[in-house]
Amino acid sequence: MTPEQSQQLIQLLQAGEEISPEWARILFPPEKREYELVYHGKEREEDIIANTLAVPLQKVRTFGRNGVEWHNRLIFGDNLQVMKSLLELKKAGKLVNADGTPGVRLVYIDPPFATKQDFQGSQDQKAYQDKIAGAQFVEFMRRRLVLLRELLADNGCIYFHLDVKKIHYMKIVLDEIFGESRFINEIIWKRTSAHSDSTTFANVHDALLLYSKSGAFIFNPQFVPYTEEYIAERYKHIETTGRRKGQRFSDDNLIGTGLRGGGYPYEWKGIFKTWRCPIETMQRYEQEDKLYYTKNGVARIKRYVDDLLGLPPSDMWSDIFPVNSQAEERMDYPTQKSESLLQRIIATSSNNGDIVLDAFAGSGTTLAVAEKLNRRWIGIDCGKLAIYTIQKRMLNLKAKIGNKGAALKPKAFSLYNAGLYDFSKLNELPWESWRFFALELFGCRDEPHSIGGIRFDGTLKGGSVMVFNHREREGVRVDEQTLHSIHEAAGSRVGLRVFIAAPAMSFDFQQDYIDVGDVRYYALRIPYSIIHELHQREFMALKQPADEMAVNDTVEAVGFDFIKRPTLDYKIGTRQKDLFAEGYIRIESFYSDAVVRETLRKKENRETLSMVMLDYCYGGADADSETGVFDLDEVFYAHDLANADWELSFPAELLGQKMMAIFVDIYGNEARELIPAEKFGLEPNLKEKKAVYAKRKKSKKSEETL
Repeated sequence: MTPEQSQQLIQLLQAGEEISPEWARILFPPEKREYELVYHGKEREEDIIANTLAVPLQKVRTFGRNGVEWHNRLIFGDNLQVMKSLLELKKAGKLVNADGTPGVRLVYIDPPFATKQDFQGSQDQKAYQDKIAGAQFVEFMRRRLVLLRELLADNGCIYFHLDVKKIHYMKIVLDEIFGESRFINEIIWKRTSAHSDSTTFANVHDALLLYSKSGAFIFNPQFVPYTEEYIAERYKHIETTGRRKGQRFSDDNLIGTGLRGGGYPYEWKGIFKTWRCPIETMQRYEQEDKLYYTKNGVARIKRYVDDLLGLPPSDMWSDIFPVNSQAEERMDYPTQKSESLLQRIIATSSNNGDIVLDAFAGSGTTLAVAEKLNRRWIGIDCGKLAIYTIQKRMLNLKAKIGNKGAALKPKAFSLYNAGLYDFSKLNELPWESWRFFALELFGCRDEPHSIGGIRFDGTLKGGSVMVFNHREREGVRVDEQTLHSIHEAAGSRVGLRVFIAAPAMSFDFQQDYIDVGDVRYYALRIPYSIIHELHQREFMALKQPADEMAVNDTVEAVGFDFIKRPTLDYKIGTRQKDLFAEGYIRIESFYSDAVVRETLRKKENRETLSMVMLDYCYGGADADSETGVFDLDEVFYAHDLANADWELSFPAELLGQKMMAIFVDIYGNEARELIPAEKFGLEPNLKEKKAVYAKRKKSKKSEETL
């Protein structure tokens, strides 16, 4: 129902008039009459799209030379807000597949399942427990599915990976969003063998729901190779002569009795039958040595196993195994999916140069396989651990599925922040780029206009927006006199409200707004501004996990903030443990200065620490720069550090010339410390440490398996 229709209906009811039968179709549209999932907090699709804040994408770094027409994107931020920004790119013609069609061709998502199901992590801990359940989780996913539908190309499709606990709810949600007629398949993935459980049937599968945006979608069948057992059972004959000597074949019927439309009656090799093919075809089969004769002399056709593509695709996948402890592709990331699974999905439902999107990117399996299959890709995740895991994975790719074979250099990709920004880099932008960022940050329309000789840059919620030029004169500020000057020139012609965006230090008053006459002048402060009147929800930070159990918690952020480096004090050193030298870092103090209005309670020492990530040999064995690429080797969670008296340790032999340690707070801010080996009291290990570390990890995995 449109706002105009709502107002008209209210007027009819207030006037006490009869409601005509024509209103029945508006109030109860046919597509909503059959069934619908109803629950508390369910929003209209129109409101989801309209009220989601599109946050700008701030480029952090580009790996490799940037593509001219397209470069792949790895984005740190809340996927809902990021998808709204990507939708703006689609509308602007900047989200395009290689064939020129707009929109994402394939979406694969493997979100937290909200089932309280436990998964083993790299340290035998429960690595996955979802805290959002019931209606809250359903709406969390529904909002994202609405945006994903809008992002899809007209012939695009989506694979939604989930377990048995929520599939019945999400099937109804997907039917509502895409339409029941757009349901293609429910795919059963048998991910493990049966296990002992005396009270229930063993749960050994996940499900993938496949939907298309329209009636047209890409489907490239991926045939499954025959098993040795299947071949031995079905292809019992072995060719003994000719060019196909040694090949296995089966014999198939050539008799056409009962064949619809009749067959071909004639005598062949002394036997009269109604055959499936004319005599000319039979003669050709004979010349090509494709006929097999039974002991009674009846001709049958040979079907060589080498001529067949394999088993045709079905909705039961039992030939793909999960990532085990010895797998080359293992990233030690909870709930990591295998490359073989994503290979089948991406190869089936996209073509070369198509855009593949994973909005819950996790360990980056979708992105790695998309790269190997020559697809364009976009990955989004709200976890710093995921972002650094993916960065490491993409820069250490192997060409073959399963991360085997020769090294593969990825095409250029860029890392972006969305919702958590580096203010110092913004200050380096040219004025026009700064102006555009300020408008985009607060969801303003870029619509320059003048009122009473005053130049405004855009509009927001029906009011005019001015991006204050704080660079025009040194020390220039926005004070109450500034507002009165604007009001004197523009008067009531500006309407009921005006917005002024500027760096926070440029404002001389602390209020969110000041009334001048009948006009309310709002201060949109950068780096931080929260005005409850302007937003449907209060701002919420991107929470980072403090223990391995929380790595895959469902996280939702609203709004934006700016990076504020935590304050940090630590001690380092080495000691002897058994026969080996051991390095250690003891965290003495850690405080986050992030301005997040979720609580006014003062945070205690180390309470805001999320994790510490280490690269033991930053930039390689002979690194002499602070501008290298962080190559994640190990992560230590705050929960474990607290139990170890806030100390982490590592084998000293792993240390190269320099270590990079990244201390992450619960809001995603980082304190990066480049520590030379000498500070540990060690001679730097000039040998490439990767082989040593890989050997230790492999040994550790073997121990876990045993």
